[in-house]
Amino acid sequence: QVQLVESGGGLVQAGGSLKLSCAASERTYSTFSMGWFRQAPGKEREFVSGINWSGSAVEYADSVRGRFTISRGNAKNTVSLMMNFLKPEDTAIYYCAASAHLPPTLRLGETDYYHYWGQGTQVTVSS
Repeated sequence: QVQLVESGGGLVQAGGSLKLSCAASERTYSTFSMGWFRQAPGKEREFVSGINWSGSAVEYADSVRGRFTISRGNAKNTVSLMMNFLKPEDTAIYYCAASAHLPPTLRLGETDYYHYWGQGTQVTVSS
């Protein structure tokens, strides 16, 4: 069972930055594609960003493109989301997800592509 643990959430003013990190418990994580999703109160969970196992393919939601950057750690068992120019509408619980699907299957933006989910970390952006 792969366990994902997110960290780095918190309270920040609009225009500020936060970096989220996700650590996986399994070495086989290095072959997983990873994604970040978020869910605001009263809203559906939505895709934020995703990266394939090698880091050669990344995707972003239109709402965060140009402000957020996803990356994999050198040890391959971590994935980070650098969030800049944060807006109040970015306020949500952010979830890390991992997919064990093998290439060429790659649907980074789809919730059902992922097999494992973290518990989430709260991000609050004040205006």
